[in-house]
Amino acid sequence: MMKIDVLTLFPEMFEGVFGHSILKKAEEKEAVHYNVVNFRDYADNKHNTVDDYPYGGGAGMVLKPQPIFDAVAALSKESSKSKTRVVLMCPQGERFSQAKAEELAKEEHLLFICGHYEGYDERIREHLVTDEISIGDYVLTGGELGAMVVIDSVVRLLPEVLGNEESHMKDSFSTGMLEHPHYTRPADFRGMKVPDILLSGNHKLVEEWRTKESLRRTFLRRPDLFEKIVLTAEQTKWLEEIKKEYK
Repeated sequence: MMKIDVLTLFPEMFEGVFGHSILKKAEEKEAVHYNVVNFRDYADNKHNTVDDYPYGGGAGMVLKPQPIFDAVAALSKESSKSKTRVVLMCPQGERFSQAKAEELAKEEHLLFICGHYEGYDERIREHLVTDEISIGDYVLTGGELGAMVVIDSVVRLLPEVLGNEESHMKDSFSTGMLEHPHYTRPADFRGMKVPDILLSGNHKLVEEWRTKESLRRTFLRRPDLFEKIVLTAEQTKWLEEIKKEYK
């Protein structure tokens, strides 16, 4: 079972997220256990303050190292049988990707640090965390929303969490490309029809169509992804044919 600890000043933000849908089912299946901790509880001063003014002056407040270090030490000790992956949610971090989600899904213990205010004391970054992650080139009020995104992406990859194990294997970005279009009943909805090939029952042709449409969608929407994808000779041929359609 994977254990996920979250350090935050606003633990109530996670109640709805962890209590519904796939994340809730994952815990019910004992694939994961969530533990949300208010790191203010680890402050060593009578006022339970966790932030202070930055040395050198400047706007905003900075999270102090002591509460974070002590909280991480306590939670890591509880999971002493496995190495703790300490994830700092930070706009300066590595851009989150499906590949990163797959990497983190192999771990037994993940600990997320969600900050607020102007930033973290640099010693937290230098001496405590193993990963710094950003979900995009923009700034949020705190790290909570980013942590929710990462946790959702990771947990759905755990064994037996999804009803169909192939579901996540064909998701957008899992293959390196965007996912192909999907259709369901009725086959004809107000004159808008499902492609005939999907009704043919020919599984080989269906898979070929899906691959081509995945190539097409990636070419039209995210051509930059092809820089990281190794295509087969057949896929390369199909992609060239698709490009000709739009010249």
